[in-house]
Amino acid sequence: MNIENTQVQMRKGILEYCILNIISRGEVYASDMLVELTSAKIMVVEGTLYPLLTRLRKAGLVDYKWVESSSGPPRKYYTITKDGVKFLTALSETWDELIASTQKIKSVKKKKSTKKS
Repeated sequence: MNIENTQVQMRKGILEYCILNIISRGEVYASDMLVELTSAKIMVVEGTLYPLLTRLRKAGLVDYKWVESSSGPPRKYYTITKDGVKFLTALSETWDELIASTQKIKSVKKKKSTKKS
């Protein structure tokens, strides 16, 4: 088995959750999301982020508005919707449960062997 593949899959599994958390703080530009995700070691590229943002918008979880830019073309700024807040709340509860479950499993000490020789 390839450890890198497993690590990538683990990170992909939490990408929507991380993106919704970032957007929930206020209007945010996609490239700023990329910077934050990368600095948190959640490696993502534009080719992954933009389709995910489109899916979140079509699902009614995020919205966007165009804002004129003095340094180039208009920029698309994302915000979370009321449905997005509800969705994020549910994901946060699941995340907290997963952390607790994982910690519980990790904290169990190795059992001593009871084999007779």
